[in-house]
Amino acid sequence: MTSMKKHSRWLLCLVGLASLVVFAVFFSACGGSAAMNSTFTGSEAMPVHSAAQGAAGSSTSKQSAPSNSNIAQQYLIKSLNVTLAVKDTRQVAAQLQSWISATDPHATSAGASYTEINNNQYNVSLTFSVQSTLYPNIYVYLRDYTAQHGGQLVSLTEHVQDVTNDYIDTQSRLKNLRGEQQRLLTLLGQAQALNDILNIEQRLTDVEGQIESIEAHLNALNGQVTFYTVAITLQPISTAVPPPNTNAGGWNPGQVWQSAVSAVAAVSQVLATLFIWLLVFSVYIIPVACFALVVRWLRKRRLMQRIAPKVAPIAVTSTPSQSD
Repeated sequence: MTSMKKHSRWLLCLVGLASLVVFAVFFSACGGSAAMNSTFTGSEAMPVHSAAQGAAGSSTSKQSAPSNSNIAQQYLIKSLNVTLAVKDTRQVAAQLQSWISATDPHATSAGASYTEINNNQYNVSLTFSVQSTLYPNIYVYLRDYTAQHGGQLVSLTEHVQDVTNDYIDTQSRLKNLRGEQQRLLTLLGQAQALNDILNIEQRLTDVEGQIESIEAHLNALNGQVTFYTVAITLQPISTAVPPPNTNAGGWNPGQVWQSAVSAVAAVSQVLATLFIWLLVFSVYIIPVACFALVVRWLRKRRLMQRIAPKVAPIAVTSTPSQSD
C-alpha cells in the first residue's frame, strides 16, 4: 500500500510538471506572435485596425437598433405648392399628369383648371393626392423640372404639420372607449334591475357615439398622413418685345409724323367725347336755352311797350308850291 501511494504521488508530480511545461510553451508562442505583429509596418496594421473598428461599429449599431425602435413614429401632414413658368403649359400639364400617374399608381387627381390669358396661351392648375412614401421623389422631380426640361421655377412652398400628439392621443382615447364599451356590454348582460339596464344602455349609447366620432377623426388623420397634397400651377413664359431702335440724337421725320398723328387722334378723341356729352345732355340744354330766349324776347317786348307812348307823333304840314 505504501509503495502504491508513493507511485501515485510521483504520477501527480509528473502531471503537474507536464502542465507547467505546456502552459510555458503556450505563453511563449503567444508572446512570439505578439512580437511578430508588433514588427508590422503601419500600412500593414491599418486593415486590422479598421476591421476592428468595423466590428465595433457593427456591434454598436446592433446595440443601438433596439433603442431606435423604441422611438415613437412621427405623423406629418404635408402639402406642396409649385409654380412653374414653361413654354407650352398644356403640353407640360399632360406630361406631369402622365409622370405622376406612372410614379404613383395610387395617386388621385383633384381636378385641373385651364384659363386662357392670351391667344392660345393658358394658365393651368393641377392638384394631386400622392402617397407619402413616394412624395419625396415627386418633390425632387418638380423642384428640378425646369432645370432639366427648360423654363423657370417661380415658387416652391412646402407646408408641414406635425400631428403626432393628436394621432397618438386619438388612438389612446379610442382604445379606452372600446375597453369601456366591452365592460358596459358585460355589465348589461349581468344586470337584472330595469333601472340598471336603462342606465347602462344610456351610457353605452354615449360611449358608442364617442367611438364613432373618434374613429372618423382617426380615419381623416390616416388619410392626411398617408396621402399628401401636391398643387402645381403652370404659367406661360412671356417673351418681351425689344423696343424700336430710334436715333435720339437726330431728327426723325417718321417719328415726328407718328407723334403728329397721335396728337391729332388724341384731340379727335377729346372732341368726339365732348360732342357725345353735349348730345346726351341736350335734353337739358335745349329746353333751358329755349326758355332763356323766350324770357329775353318777353323782356324786350315789354320794354318797347313802355317806351312807345312817350314819343309824340310828328305833324306833317304841306307847303304851297311856288307855282301857285
